[in-house]
Amino acid sequence: MLTDLQQQPADALLALIKLHNTDPRADKIDLGVGVYRTGQGDTPVFGAIKAAEKKLVEEQDSKAYLGPEGDMGFVEALMPYIFGKDSAEMAKILEAGRIEGMQTPGGTGSLRLALGMVKRAGCKRIIVGKPSWPNHNQICADLGLGVVEFNHAAADGTIDMDALRTAIAASEDGDAILLHGCCHNPTGIDYSHAEWDEIASLLAASKILPIVDLAYQGLGAGMEEDAYGLRRVLVSVPEALICYSCDKNFGLYRDRVGALYAMVADPADLPKVMSNGHSLARANWSQPPDHGGAAVRLVLEDEKLTAQWLDELDQMRDRMRQVRARLAAAGKTGGVDLTPIGGQNGLFSIIPFTPEQVQAMRTKHGIYFAGSGRINVAGLTMGNIDQFIAAVADVTG
Repeated sequence: MLTDLQQQPADALLALIKLHNTDPRADKIDLGVGVYRTGQGDTPVFGAIKAAEKKLVEEQDSKAYLGPEGDMGFVEALMPYIFGKDSAEMAKILEAGRIEGMQTPGGTGSLRLALGMVKRAGCKRIIVGKPSWPNHNQICADLGLGVVEFNHAAADGTIDMDALRTAIAASEDGDAILLHGCCHNPTGIDYSHAEWDEIASLLAASKILPIVDLAYQGLGAGMEEDAYGLRRVLVSVPEALICYSCDKNFGLYRDRVGALYAMVADPADLPKVMSNGHSLARANWSQPPDHGGAAVRLVLEDEKLTAQWLDELDQMRDRMRQVRARLAAAGKTGGVDLTPIGGQNGLFSIIPFTPEQVQAMRTKHGIYFAGSGRINVAGLTMGNIDQFIAAVADVTG
């Protein structure tokens, strides 16, 4: 039986990591792996997380199972940051008991549950902007869900609202749409507040179920600003699913910390909705891992640790802004214009390299990134950014 399995293609990112690791050059640059790096090239553990982990080690008295819903203290502690503390419209939704959540292994686990739930509810098609994070379409394919794509960005690097309008207008009953809440992966090109307002209105007039993937809150313009689009959608539609990741904004990549939230029109429907989330979780991973979620909960329960975490997050965002500003200042570099990178958000941007130029950046200059031209801007430092800019000019000029 096992010999009948078909060979699966190697993961491109893993292959890229291997190429970088085996490159002997001391000045090689890794812009492929999607993790934050400091100006020294490190991916550190947050100080606030370290303090919470110390407390957890000292005070935790059991390693018993959590249940498929996970640590509900963690799930509830995140809600003011995701849904807002001061929004009167969101407050009405929360006070009415229309939103409930559960813990998941990272944002990927949350997406898996969300897509599994909509399939159970009869959804057959997911509307997805392209390009998107590759795992979005992979999960859809594994679940047997059809994917309807629209262009996320126009040729000039701005949002293609016409493509989104057309996709929504052409939707069918029972469709769902997957939207990046902020810091679009892989382009870094986000919707403006005015565009989110229009999207919310378009969705309100449709029968599409929104699934909002909020994987990078705080890495774009700020915790509040990065949640603007999500909140505008939620106050405009009767129901939605929200996929959340703490892997990036708490630096908990390997601990796999995420949550899934469901919003319904009638609070009486929440028990059956969440029962499906729990049963899908049980069938996939049974119970979520505890450690990372517990650490986040302890941070958010302690005012000093919360302030420390937010300060560390501000420092991350400021450093990426500095890198983006430096790239944008380079302007027209060889055959590409780096200026738009300055107005984009989060870890990623796409530079329109040809496949031959991507290869030349690797072989000639020891600079590694995805074949799509997606770079992780946090892989650049003030020590290597001029080297990168010069390499871009060389291979594209």
